Amino acid sequence: MTIPSLQDGIDKAGSPVDLLWKPGAEPWVPEVVDREFAGWRQEQAAWHEGVALLNLSHHMYDMWIEGPDATRVLADHGVNNFENFAVGQAKQYVPVTADGYIVTDGILARVDENKYLLSGIPAAQHWVRYHAEKGGYDVSFVTDPSSAFRPGGAAPKLFRYQIQGPRAVDLVHSAFGGPLPVTKFFHSTPVTLDGRAFRALRHGMAGQAGYEFIGPWEHAAHVHEAFLKAGEPLGLVQVGALAYTTPSVESGWIPSPVPGIYSDPGLLEYRRYLPLFGIEGKRPLNGSHFSPNIEDYYVSPYELGYGKMIHFGHDFQGRDALLKAKDEELRKKVTLMLDRDDVHRVLGEGQDPGFVLSYARHRVEDGDGGLVGVTMQSASIDPVGTVLAQTLITPAHSAPGTEVSVVWGEHPGAGTEPEADLGFPRIRATVQPSPFNQHARTHYRRNS
Repeated sequence: MTIPSLQDGIDKAGSPVDLLWKPGAEPWVPEVVDREFAGWRQEQAAWHEGVALLNLSHHMYDMWIEGPDATRVLADHGVNNFENFAVGQAKQYVPVTADGYIVTDGILARVDENKYLLSGIPAAQHWVRYHAEKGGYDVSFVTDPSSAFRPGGAAPKLFRYQIQGPRAVDLVHSAFGGPLPVTKFFHSTPVTLDGRAFRALRHGMAGQAGYEFIGPWEHAAHVHEAFLKAGEPLGLVQVGALAYTTPSVESGWIPSPVPGIYSDPGLLEYRRYLPLFGIEGKRPLNGSHFSPNIEDYYVSPYELGYGKMIHFGHDFQGRDALLKAKDEELRKKVTLMLDRDDVHRVLGEGQDPGFVLSYARHRVEDGDGGLVGVTMQSASIDPVGTVLAQTLITPAHSAPGTEVSVVWGEHPGAGTEPEADLGFPRIRATVQPSPFNQHARTHYRRNS
């Protein structure tokens, strides 16, 4: 039986938007991990005020890239600087199309001189592997899907545990019997715990201090139990799947940009290479901002705040387009703070709506009802007391303090005019910086 391709799905649906538009789509949350342990409010408070333990072992895809051409294939298809990429370091890998649109980022760790680990949403992995195979690069690949797609319910190859919050360092000292070696942001160091070897990546979330510990799954249970024991006197809180989805809203990372791959005739072969039932064919679009043109959902790395990562000192796919876009007036990434009373009125029928999570593309309007932006991810942030939304907005409306409104609703899609007045409620909002968290804005990447 022939497996249908992404292009097959587009052809059958009639257009990329017709394929992807799913009004009312349920927001994604991580697999396997309990949705809540202490309750999402307490779990959010833990990384702001105490110490939190997060289990990232199940929801990310991993792909190891190894061989003499490993660095070359990654550099040829990503904007990053590989000249100063040390073994043990990690970077946010940013692949783009020839037109300069992001494919979707991932976390790239250099494991050895000619070996890397690319983790996260698999769209970036598909992109690298396709171009490696097509271009004849001397590399090999080993992949490990998320636990939702791993055959036979097998265990992951790696565990990933994050220790985060103001008391994260205290827990680490307790678990390891002393401080870990001084490590730069997004660099890792080898560690051992009761004779078990793994790595500690200096990493944080929502601007808080912490580590991400990564190692072979055979040590997962022992390491997890050791962290729980060391954290008990510190008030350690385990973080469930609901709360885990929210720190990106504070830290300014947009987790779900639409890959810019659906319309370029030059990528027809690539769309035929991708399976329909992969991330590119099944990650839904929804919300009040509907357009029949998929390119209206594409984003530039500049819009996502990745301009500083672009290294023009090497040739890479999309370089010319990004050089041109460097001087263009593009949308700005901001945080919208939604009016608390309006959130209660619209989402909670006058009451506190509880946990809110949405990846919907909601319209953002000015005082005259004109479209000025679109939300990318919205979530309840209990320490702030309302819903925050990571948003792309026109430069004229990007100054902190600017007042706008968010149109909260589900456009039905094709057959209804994009600008139709469907009676959706408006939620007042105020523009704030992105990242919203001041520490994340000013200190997060210090000493990287």
